[in-house]
Amino acid sequence: MLRGDFAAAWNISDRILQRRARAGERTHELPRHWQWLWDGRALTGARVLVHCYHGLGDTIQFVRLLPRLHERCATVALWAQPALLDLLRDAPGIDRLVALHDGAPGIARDCDVELMELPHILRLMPDEIPARVPYLGSQFPRAGRDPRQPPRIGLCWRAGDWNAARSVPESALAPLARLRGVQWFSLQYPALPTPFPMRNLACRDLRVFAQRLCSLDLVISVDTLSAHLAGALGLPTWTLLPADCDWRWMRARADSPWYPTMRLIRQPQVGGWENVIGQVASMLKIHAWAFPRERAAGEPAKALDSRLRGNDKSRATAEYSA
Repeated sequence: MLRGDFAAAWNISDRILQRRARAGERTHELPRHWQWLWDGRALTGARVLVHCYHGLGDTIQFVRLLPRLHERCATVALWAQPALLDLLRDAPGIDRLVALHDGAPGIARDCDVELMELPHILRLMPDEIPARVPYLGSQFPRAGRDPRQPPRIGLCWRAGDWNAARSVPESALAPLARLRGVQWFSLQYPALPTPFPMRNLACRDLRVFAQRLCSLDLVISVDTLSAHLAGALGLPTWTLLPADCDWRWMRARADSPWYPTMRLIRQPQVGGWENVIGQVASMLKIHAWAFPRERAAGEPAKALDSRLRGNDKSRATAEYSA
């Protein structure tokens, strides 16, 4: 899947599923994020309960697949994290939305699947990923870019504690602090001490948080909830990735088939956050707010990358850096 070879991945997954069925393996005693639920049966005409057993960002990313599932099922119920319910109420493909809790769901159904099993169930291919955005929060007002005002940029530099490699050390953020003419907003929740002056936008209510994101000109985030939410809202987003990134971002791509308004900025080697932040600072100096589709009427991505390597980078540095 890192290679983008989803077909091979599904063949491997089929063999694993068959092995589990022969061995009678069960997972109900494992932590929820390690459990598998789908037993390989056809879902045509079934009442399906979709469990959200992974992170909030995972749910935001994969909820886009529910309309595809609904095309073959009788009904789709989503057992989702309580923090997401208000945000997901208008999401397509859901007949019933229920808060995830400990214990049994208490919902009549014919089949259970976990949300992140849907790519396998649907035999999804990279060029078939539903990527029309926004698929969440389409009714939220959007900020129009005012070139007379400093850009409003949200920054999330720390991911969840379970994977420290996804977080950018505060010491590496110094080049961003030196940029002039930028309004910075922290997207960290719970709130953290900021490495340089910025206002806090994050909050517990994710629907309110999504509306606040829509007031920004650009979201810059590590691989965590903020990146997925901004991508689902169709906002210009730069996602900062470690060298050993998750499969969903694939390899050696600056774009993402999941989020058409997102640019991926990758470490060249493990721990190379200084390179990543340096590239971000250079791009901000030439006002390269979005990638790739938001720039479709302007400068192509390859031209932008060329400018970052060429003379315009020096000119932009002279104009905008401290």
